[in-house]
Amino acid sequence: MISFLYPRLLAGQATPLFAEYQHLSISELTTRVAFAHESAVYVATGGDRISADRLRELRARVVDLAIRAGFPHDSDRASNAEFDLALAALLHGEMGMVPAEAAARDVWVFLALIVLPDVAFWRYPQPPKDRILASDLTRHVFGRLWWRAQLVRSSDTVEPYAALEVLGEAAFDQIYARRAALGGSPHMVRSILKVWKDLDLRGLNERETLRDFLKRLLRLAPFVLFDGIEETALDDELRAVACESIDAQRNGNNVLASTRSESAEVAKPQPLAVPVSEPTYVPASIRVAPATDHGLRSIEICAGCGAQALGLERAGFEPVLLIDSKADACFTIESNRPEWDVVCMDVTRFRVFERQDVIGVDLLSGGLPRVKSAASVGRNEDTDERRVLRTTIDLARIIRPKAVLLENVPDLVGSPDFEADRLWITEALQQAGYGCHWAILNAADFGVPQNRRSGFLVALQAPYHSRYAWPKPANRTPPTVGQVLGPSMSMNGWPGAERWVEGADRIAPALVGGSDRRGGADLGPTGSKKAWEALGVNGSSLGDEPPGPDFPVDGLPKLTVEQAALIQSIPEDWHFTGGKTSRYRQIGHAMPPLLAHAVGEAVAAALRS
Repeated sequence: MISFLYPRLLAGQATPLFAEYQHLSISELTTRVAFAHESAVYVATGGDRISADRLRELRARVVDLAIRAGFPHDSDRASNAEFDLALAALLHGEMGMVPAEAAARDVWVFLALIVLPDVAFWRYPQPPKDRILASDLTRHVFGRLWWRAQLVRSSDTVEPYAALEVLGEAAFDQIYARRAALGGSPHMVRSILKVWKDLDLRGLNERETLRDFLKRLLRLAPFVLFDGIEETALDDELRAVACESIDAQRNGNNVLASTRSESAEVAKPQPLAVPVSEPTYVPASIRVAPATDHGLRSIEICAGCGAQALGLERAGFEPVLLIDSKADACFTIESNRPEWDVVCMDVTRFRVFERQDVIGVDLLSGGLPRVKSAASVGRNEDTDERRVLRTTIDLARIIRPKAVLLENVPDLVGSPDFEADRLWITEALQQAGYGCHWAILNAADFGVPQNRRSGFLVALQAPYHSRYAWPKPANRTPPTVGQVLGPSMSMNGWPGAERWVEGADRIAPALVGGSDRRGGADLGPTGSKKAWEALGVNGSSLGDEPPGPDFPVDGLPKLTVEQAALIQSIPEDWHFTGGKTSRYRQIGHAMPPLLAHAVGEAVAAALRS
């Protein structure tokens, strides 16, 4: 097969075009269709450049499929699903593209904004950026379909793309986008689909059974080289795992049915106690007493690396679902808590009707992106952070949790610039039946070796809201930076470690995660770096390992990512995924688990009282 090279539209040209197209009708977008662009680029080698005539032919075939689904008028979910299946096979079969070319996000941006803008914006009206700009290729309007077809295509069958119909997009997404350890292997995906379509799932929740199946496979992944197993043997292995999931689901349903039958006369159902393995997640010097009572259910948005969820777990909350938009953060949670259900997506695109198991949970929690006041960003400017804040309040009114716990900048609680925000949030939640409590808490008051102030909103339904009280500061002084980091600073034989510990005799300034729009990881702005320098730390960047025997006795060592996690009271055995900058930002943006535990216990006490 000839490999074609496709034009690429880079971010500098694509972003303003995307913003402009958001305001155009489908008919207006059709007038913008083109088959070349003055700013488009190609890679230098690897195949023949696609011609304008072939692009024109590709567009005609895609539009023909879209018309069958209702284009340019409104469509329904069933028609969209049929369109996606047909389009996946068409794109993969006709584009003549190798995986290396298909992995280039700018290729799909060109197709969505230049060749097929009307179809793209028809399929996803008012689309988020990732659907068009391919920041997450697994969500791109066209790119995601090519890769689905690539993973399921079976060249030795009469209908090579028949497996596309085995699972819907949401279920397939569980394999590919959210289970990268499995979804990156076509060999593995094809076997999963082959086994799945032959299972007897009568009487079972297909989504829950699939999720359990995939989690069992993930637990095997470190010990089994799936790609090295011959096809028949792999099918047999997966079938055995799938049967375990089915048996577990059926047994679970039988137990639940029995429980419901025995308690039919009870007017108010009691929480189901769910045993959870006891985590050890803070250094001995700042360890808290283990939680003794589980059974409260939660959903967490903007979950980050899972630090807040760890603290809430200690307070007795078991997450039904965690959502974050950053892939590295999602993989961090999954690698440490494979039993937790993590979805990697923009929370503004989350639809409750697709996950009705979250309705009526005990707690909706989230450490939201740091908002700026309307006065500072412009009264009419709608930032991503403010959209997330509004989405969160809307989710609270739809999900109807007993309690809402949100963390953000202290100014959201205390500054006059945010008075209008506090007013609309309070009014919106009061109309939904919640009483609101606002406070600013310092993590240092709860044993964290860091001067870190955060703004909190806790909202509870009646009668719980009248029973809520903010947690009281711990009756102990938090450990110093030297006490927390001393063991790691001396582990490589640095002769200046003892002297350094004596000088680092205070708690740390607040760790700053930084914006994704900034460069690499450092310890914050000039003021923060000076505060770290006073503690004997070079805050200009992060180190790869603690200082060794050749490091100057009076030198200023750099913190490692792992040491930054200790400053946040995150457990030493909590593994972070991604490059150094990504891992540090996950840590810097996190709520310290000790603080989350304290606030979570206060919420749990109100719900249980």
